[in-house]
Amino acid sequence: MKNNILHKADSRFVADHGWLKSAQTFSFHDHYDPQRIRFGALRVLNDDIVNGGKGFGRHPHDNMEIISIPLEGTLEHQDSMGNVAVINPGEIQAMSAGTGIYHTEFNKDPAEPVTFLQIWLYPNKLNVTPRYDQLDYSKGDRHNKFLQILSPEPSDEGVWIQQQAWFHMGEFDKDFETYYSLKQAGNGLYVFVIKGSVTVSGQALEQRDGYGLWPDSDVKIAAASNAQVLLMEVPEEW
Repeated sequence: MKNNILHKADSRFVADHGWLKSAQTFSFHDHYDPQRIRFGALRVLNDDIVNGGKGFGRHPHDNMEIISIPLEGTLEHQDSMGNVAVINPGEIQAMSAGTGIYHTEFNKDPAEPVTFLQIWLYPNKLNVTPRYDQLDYSKGDRHNKFLQILSPEPSDEGVWIQQQAWFHMGEFDKDFETYYSLKQAGNGLYVFVIKGSVTVSGQALEQRDGYGLWPDSDVKIAAASNAQVLLMEVPEEW
């Protein structure tokens, strides 16, 4: 797991179900690639587009940390814990599935598609009581800086999950440069470019490219164009 790995946007498996188009960075459901199972605790990174009025019917999860980040459109969530919520761009949702939950996710708009990132992480504690968390980070300052949107601590910034992981979101002007320092030594960093193009420790990345690295020093991130970037810091083992 210690080798840096580049996942170009066009190397992802694309599942087209008509109502759902899903670009999958790692093996998922009927798509299996033994070379692309996970990056540390990061197990799933799906870039999903759901048609208007469609969605995922009631289905179960257990012992997985499940994160949803809408990019365009509105996602409606309901679960067996009694939560009913609407998730908009600029918000993040996290669930600790633990001993088991059922949930649905639907595109609330009957006409326009919704685009969202579906991310799964292995937890560091099994069979916990399921829980739900949601945060509006849209008013946080992420212009030419990284805003923390997820952490392992309830008292820290962002939603929290059962894993030593930290997510940051940033929006950068062309030619702006910054650095990211790991929160926990030995963790890996997975960079996903939502929009634009950046260079990460010398590696050029375009829109929807992903790059996983195991840094031993601060990571330099330089915007080659106006860009939006998601950083996911995760442990190698847990």
